[in-house]
Amino acid sequence: MSNIGQAIHIKKEILVRIIKAFLSDDFEEQARLIPYDMRPKGMEVPYRCCVYKERAIIKNRTIAGLGFSIEEDDETVSLAKYAEKALERTELSEKPLTVLQSACKGCNSNKIYVTDLCQGCVARPCISSCKFGAISIVNGRSVIDETKCKKCQMCVKACPYNAIVKVSVPCEDACPVGAIKKDETGFASIDFDKCISCGKCISACPFGAVHERSQIIDILKAIKAGKKVIAMIAPSIVGQFPGNIYQLKTAIKQAGFTDVYEVAQGADITAHNEAEEFIERMEAANELANKWLDEWVNEGGYDVKENEVSEDVRVQKFMTTSCCAGYNQLVKKHLPEIKPYVSTTGTPTYYISEIIKKEIPEAITVFVSPCVAKRTEGFENPNVDFVMNYEELGALFVAKKIQIAECEEEKYVVESSKQARNFGFTGGVAESVKASLEDDSVVKPCVINGLNKESIRQLKKYATSGECDGGCNLIEVMCCEGGCIGGNANLNNQKTAKKLIDALANESKDIDKI
Repeated sequence: MSNIGQAIHIKKEILVRIIKAFLSDDFEEQARLIPYDMRPKGMEVPYRCCVYKERAIIKNRTIAGLGFSIEEDDETVSLAKYAEKALERTELSEKPLTVLQSACKGCNSNKIYVTDLCQGCVARPCISSCKFGAISIVNGRSVIDETKCKKCQMCVKACPYNAIVKVSVPCEDACPVGAIKKDETGFASIDFDKCISCGKCISACPFGAVHERSQIIDILKAIKAGKKVIAMIAPSIVGQFPGNIYQLKTAIKQAGFTDVYEVAQGADITAHNEAEEFIERMEAANELANKWLDEWVNEGGYDVKENEVSEDVRVQKFMTTSCCAGYNQLVKKHLPEIKPYVSTTGTPTYYISEIIKKEIPEAITVFVSPCVAKRTEGFENPNVDFVMNYEELGALFVAKKIQIAECEEEKYVVESSKQARNFGFTGGVAESVKASLEDDSVVKPCVINGLNKESIRQLKKYATSGECDGGCNLIEVMCCEGGCIGGNANLNNQKTAKKLIDALANESKDIDKI
């Protein structure tokens, strides 16, 4: 979890006030008053230059909390009007993020910079380390030519005085695919053609300028209308709230939901299906490899004709998992060459939402998520109606004054396995696939623990060569370091969350073998 500091507290307070406004007798007016209630006249301004700037930013945060884009905002439109539009809304935008330019610092561009600590040493290690001739000595000190600098940071590592530093733009540094950059105004802007909805920019920005567009009002509207609204809670939710997972079910129902399903129930299906698919792929690969070998020996050499080997029949020495929505967006937008190696098995969300819609066709399904990437998956899955993150669920509990630890326990109709409940952290998915097999020795797993520029290069190399390092044949890819417990909307630190997930898993049954 990286949502620390005041930015997350401000966001939570605004969400709580939005929910309370919805539950009041005058939603529009109460929404309009949020910036003034949070920053009343005469209050000492905690962050910005004046109370008016603070109110403007709070208004923008509230607009995002109501589910709208700041980029499309007409500043003359009041929050009361936005609240009215939220009540009237029947369709959601597929762009899950918005940037508050009023909150964006407009950071200086990324660059390598020589500080006053430079000693002008005789050895000149900075010059010898630079392969691009970007460093020279002027008046006895190192100077970097930004037109030649490739930001490789070799000079940073070489300087014995730590006199050369990288000046960073946190959101740009965090984005693994270069989807967030400064626009012509000098403020951050997201290119949704590149964005994989990983949420790293949300966690990275120290000004809280990148926001998810909330669907909380749409969910509350469905509850208020008396519809059967079903919450689907992700495995990583364990440890994010006080109390246990059975008390959490009661609390969510007290908040207005009709019922609660563990997504881990779908994870059991995913594990079994991925295990079967893995065996089929590896057996097919072995048969094809043996066929080619026989033809090579019997015919004195195998001549591969043009287009004879298609993506469907190539020798596949590995398979990657398909559970992470951020990874699936990466493959779709930036890494198509690895697509033949990606499991075609559905995610746990896919299977649990399918089960619910079959059991209760009129149900409104709400996936309760640790990250923004699941909003994108929700748009692509007709069985998922809405996505609510952990921050929003926590705000709902606060607004309704629900104390989870004081709730009675309620069991789930289907109890999930130990391995399925471990899907929430790195290694859990691969381990579940391995545990599903009678002969688990055939699985040689490895993990991509977080997507960044280096790990993307690594995946590209595997796709190009057709094999991965160390003879691994099952690659689990997690967009966030630590797995889903590292998602941008988590409320607790990873160490505590994993400890509590382990405790629940150890009380659960083992997954069935196939």
